[in-house]
Amino acid sequence: MSSSPSVLSDALDGWTPEPVSTVDAVSPWAVAGFSALLDLDPVAGDGDPLPPLWHWFAFLDTPPSSALGDDGHPAHGRFLPPVPDRRRMFAGGRLSWYAPWHVGEPVERTTAVDAVRIREGRTGEMAFVTTRAEFRRAGSGGELLAVEEQDVVYRSQPAGSVRGIAAPEPAPRPEHEWGLTLPTGPVLLFRMSALTANAHRIHYDEPYATGVEGYPGLVVHGPLLALLGLEVLRRHRTDTTVGRFEYRLTAPAFAGPDLWAGASRSGDGLAVGAGADGAPPSLTGTVTPARH
Repeated sequence: MSSSPSVLSDALDGWTPEPVSTVDAVSPWAVAGFSALLDLDPVAGDGDPLPPLWHWFAFLDTPPSSALGDDGHPAHGRFLPPVPDRRRMFAGGRLSWYAPWHVGEPVERTTAVDAVRIREGRTGEMAFVTTRAEFRRAGSGGELLAVEEQDVVYRSQPAGSVRGIAAPEPAPRPEHEWGLTLPTGPVLLFRMSALTANAHRIHYDEPYATGVEGYPGLVVHGPLLALLGLEVLRRHRTDTTVGRFEYRLTAPAFAGPDLWAGASRSGDGLAVGAGADGAPPSLTGTVTPARH
C-alpha cells in the first residue's frame, strides 16, 4: 500500500477482515440458466462435472434491498473495503482447478483478503483488493477442488460527480484458431445479472451507467467475458482439461455490438481473449492444461 497520504490509504489503514467459510452447491437450475443464456441446452446435469468458472453461479450474495447502496451493490460486507463513495470494477483473477467438481455437490469455500494495493490510474486513485478462496469437497477429507484469486478495483467518486470514460477506439476482431460470437444487449446483461445476483446498476440502468459512473453505455460483466473465454475451449478443445486460468480485464466492454471470444495455441498452453466487436480486447488470458 502506498505510504503517501491519500483518501484511500487512510480509509483502508488497518482493514483486515477475518476469513469466512460457507457451504453451497451449483444447482442444475443455475447450469441450465447459463446454458440458456448461451442459447444451448443444459451442458451438465445433476452429478455431472462442472465446467471451470461455472462455480460463479453459487455462493451468491443476496442481502436485503435495504442493505444495498445507490449503485446497487451491498453498502457493507465482509470483503467490501471501507472506501468513501465506493465504485467498483472487476479487474481479473487466477483460477487453479485441481479435481472434478460436480453439479449439485456441496462444496466449502473459505475466503480471505490476500492483498490491498493503492495505485494511481487515469481516473484517479484506485485500490486493488485481491481475495483468495479455497474450495474443498464438503464433508470428511475436504479434498481441495480449486483455488481462486480475484482482483477488484475500487475508487472513490462522490455522488453528483461524473468521471467521463471515453468509448474505445475502433479495432478489428483479433484472429484466433477457435472462436465464438454472442449477440449482446440489455436482455443478455439482465439475465447474467440475475444468474449471479449482481444488482450493480452499470449492467442494466443506462442513465445511471452514463450519467453517474461516466461510461458510454451499459457495461458487460467482466465474469461473462472470462466465462466466454473458457467456453471456446469447452466447445472446440474437448481434449484440453483446464488446470489454470489467468486473466486480466484491461478495458470495459459495452453492450450493443456482438461479443466475441477466441483462443489459440501459445507455447505449452493457450492464449485466450474476449471483447466486443469494433473495440480492442477487454480480456486477455492464458490457460495451462492440467497434467494427467
